[in-house]
Amino acid sequence: MFLSCGEALWDLFAVETAGGLSFDARIGGSPCNVAVGLARLGVASGLLAGISNDMMGTRLMHALHAEGVDTRHVRRKQAPSTLSLVDLGPDGGPAYAFYGAGGADRAIAPADLPAPDAPIWGLHAGSYSLLAEPIGTSLLQLFARDRGRRLLTLDPNVRLGVIPDPDAWRARIDAFAALADLVKISAEDAGLLWPGVAPAELAARWRAAGAEVVVVTHGAEGAEAFAPAGHVFVPARRVDAVDAVGAGDSFQAALIAGLDGAGVRGRAALGALDAGALARVVDFAAAAAALTCTRRGADLPRRAEVAAFMNEHR
Repeated sequence: MFLSCGEALWDLFAVETAGGLSFDARIGGSPCNVAVGLARLGVASGLLAGISNDMMGTRLMHALHAEGVDTRHVRRKQAPSTLSLVDLGPDGGPAYAFYGAGGADRAIAPADLPAPDAPIWGLHAGSYSLLAEPIGTSLLQLFARDRGRRLLTLDPNVRLGVIPDPDAWRARIDAFAALADLVKISAEDAGLLWPGVAPAELAARWRAAGAEVVVVTHGAEGAEAFAPAGHVFVPARRVDAVDAVGAGDSFQAALIAGLDGAGVRGRAALGALDAGALARVVDFAAAAAALTCTRRGADLPRRAEVAAFMNEHR
């Protein structure tokens, strides 16, 4: 099983009505989306998350079960569910407002972590769970404990609206990147925290600190990877986008699924990937992300859908 670690919440999409506003609720949270995305792509996945015992938390658990996500590492908490209000800009880019102070998703403590011998071959972490406490420190301890034993992946998925401290983000991302085997970051997030620093320079810094592979996504322009095999660039497929919600999470899930399909379940195998195999994995991830952009919200695709999409958009 591959375990995604971090927040699980409800995304509320605002819809204007004659009487004011109504909200379309979808399950969300970047790590939660990755777990769902993996399950839809046919990879056995689980979620390590704090989920409330309240009504919204119970509905969230039902949704995870329906998606086939393993919930044995979910910890139910006597704390409220986090809500994220989502507004879409003219280009389909999302803006978020989070309501989660004291929420269940932040309440993961070291005692909640999976046992070292649990049947888990990989771990993923990202988004504001990297910094929120106590979950942030707990996940950092988990990565330090499991480095070299499980495949560790990271997507910062920066949310300054939750924790508006760029210095804290930079320090914590660097700490996780030094432990991770694979780091994926969007060019937008990289530019937000490291303005003026080229992706190649940032990737070289993280690889020197300990990461094996760094992938940088460039939205509609494509994605690039920096690895022992060299530099790989994959162009994006052009689509009529509805919104970009969940595209990065879809890319991350498909990246992990692509590595699994290539037999990569550890650091040594990741470092041994040749440029052609790495390009195929990144291309699969980019296709999944593009397909997600054609749908509303974080509606991540299934493997057969990605295959059909790649056939149609060669």
